[in-house]
Amino acid sequence: MVEFLQSNMWLKQVGLGLLLITVYWVIKRLGKNWIEALAENKRVALKRKQFVIKCFNIALFLLFIAVFTIVLNLGFGDISLFLSSIFAVLGVALFAQWSILSNLTASVLIFFVFPYRIGDRVRVAEKDEDISGVIIDITMFHVILRHSSGNIITYPNNLILQKGVIKVLVDPDLKSETVDTKLIKAEDSGK
Repeated sequence: MVEFLQSNMWLKQVGLGLLLITVYWVIKRLGKNWIEALAENKRVALKRKQFVIKCFNIALFLLFIAVFTIVLNLGFGDISLFLSSIFAVLGVALFAQWSILSNLTASVLIFFVFPYRIGDRVRVAEKDEDISGVIIDITMFHVILRHSSGNIITYPNNLILQKGVIKVLVDPDLKSETVDTKLIKAEDSGK
């Protein structure tokens, strides 16, 4: 049997290919289920969940193609030259649009690590402007806030990751906004 497999190298490659495709499919399925569970837990909008799943699928597919070509020895030199050329062109094109790319990247990061949810009242630590309100949506490019005056504020995702964000509570006794002291104490005790 071993001699048969050694003499039929193509059979071995087909087996490896099928194994890789199966692993790809399993990882894709598990990743999608995990992202959907996280999105449900964080009460994320459907469009945003679909965007993150699409980014995950594209990254996984590109990784799969790279691993597939390396493992099956399909002329990696030619493929790597082609891919590096594409990435060079994309890098130059996206450098001109770095703001868009950074907002898309920030959107994915916000999906996984942003501690505030839709419906939370927050204040962005901005010295010149009053950037505060209730989060009404988190899109691919902006966090949308409704200010207490009724105005809608759209704040770029990349900036909200760079600035301090304070969760503000409305104290019914004081009829005013107060900072969440429990959150601050919990963060201070963790340091």
